[in-house]
Amino acid sequence: MRRALEKLPLSVILMVASAGLMLVPAGHALAIGDHAVARSFFYSGLELGALAGFVTIAISGRAPSDDPRRHLLALAAAFVVLPLALALPFHEAVGNTSWLNSYVEMVSSLTTTGATLFEDPARLPASVHLWRATVGWFGGLIMWVAAVAVLAPLALGGFEVRAGDDPGRGGHGRGAADIRLARFSERLATYSIRLAPLYTGLTLILWIGLIMAGDTPFVAINHAMSTLSTSGISPVGGLSGGTAGYAGEAMIAIFLVFAISRLAFAREGRAGQVGTLLADPEMRLGLGIAGGVTVVLFLRHWIGAYGVAAEADLLAGVRALWGTGFTVLSFLTTTGFDSQSWAGARDWSALDTQGLVLMALALIGGGVATTAGGAKLLRVYALYKHATRELQKAILPASVAGAGRAARHLRSQGAFRAWIFFMLTALALAGFVLAFALSGLDFRTSLVLTTAALTTTGPLAHWATPEPILYETLATAPKLILAAAMIVGRLEILAIVALISPEIWRR
Repeated sequence: MRRALEKLPLSVILMVASAGLMLVPAGHALAIGDHAVARSFFYSGLELGALAGFVTIAISGRAPSDDPRRHLLALAAAFVVLPLALALPFHEAVGNTSWLNSYVEMVSSLTTTGATLFEDPARLPASVHLWRATVGWFGGLIMWVAAVAVLAPLALGGFEVRAGDDPGRGGHGRGAADIRLARFSERLATYSIRLAPLYTGLTLILWIGLIMAGDTPFVAINHAMSTLSTSGISPVGGLSGGTAGYAGEAMIAIFLVFAISRLAFAREGRAGQVGTLLADPEMRLGLGIAGGVTVVLFLRHWIGAYGVAAEADLLAGVRALWGTGFTVLSFLTTTGFDSQSWAGARDWSALDTQGLVLMALALIGGGVATTAGGAKLLRVYALYKHATRELQKAILPASVAGAGRAARHLRSQGAFRAWIFFMLTALALAGFVLAFALSGLDFRTSLVLTTAALTTTGPLAHWATPEPILYETLATAPKLILAAAMIVGRLEILAIVALISPEIWRR
């Protein structure tokens, strides 16, 4: 298997994997007696598999390129082109939707955004819901592997904060040198074989746990895949539509840890090294932000409900605390699941501005090399360490910072690169807001849609404003802008800058 992976280019591997995944909803549709949907996915899988075979024959004998920027270009092209193939069975199975809607839906799923154009779950067949969650799960696996096989050698995707060289040229250290010197096919095969079974195993464990908590197997597998991929896709309109209750939410919250720090699933965090995981700056910062925001919002809830004697009881307080904590953690990891107690917590405290809090959490995002989107916790941590050091120097100008060379680099060059990323992200945010505004949307809607797309947190549009923003009501131009923003948000703006640099075209 490893040799086969090393011989195939990234585009063919993704085509073959997509063709194989189409058999999943085909088998489900056949099992429930929906033969028309089963044929749509089965025949589409055969067509895509045959196309992958033709491409493999056409490029056989050609020496594969090992330019890392070309592999980055292939990854970017995959998020643009692959949804065209993924949308084929979706469009045929649904039947009463446009090709553009099908394409945008698949872009949303593959980028793990979870922004759906079908607000009514009953409009889509059950197997199509399974396909949406499967594509989102596949997109999360792509990012798990691509982070270490493509982005790490280029010092992108958050790795630039710790890298010793310029972004796009890798970092210092033996581990980084080994990654850079290894051929791309070797890296891709190694990390695919290492991470895919782990990713699948975690999904199956959560699936079984949700079934034990009370969900049906179909709803459980959808929510399990959406949790591991942080896509937030649900066939029943969210966790409140399921039957797992608070036990299911607790299990999902545990598995959201894998979107906070890569040490939760990487080799460095195994063998029971809980201390290593808790000492990780991303884990500490993520849990600190989630805990701090939860406490602040809960106190606001408690104060808001203090004057309402009928509701100011212990049970309502516990529900508000859990609903706030779970929703905060979910949006921090850009998953977008809301607790069944979240709406009650808002009504309990009469707080109408929680949308700004959720937008800020999504902008911060999860950990580096995880399925989460956003700016990444490591970049925020680098800016925090730089700010604390500057305050130290303002108070004690003669002080000398310690913690070693790596910490000094993080506070200086790492913080500088993180600041560049935030400035480029701000420019991208402004650009997409302007594009949405030129297409006829008001400023608030444009800002929410841009934030949801760039942070890959599609459900944000439902909660960021007093009245939910429905993706299905968008015109053609906003849908195309939304698709572009989701792709940029998944790849990150630094990767886009690396793609358009002149060096890639000189080779």
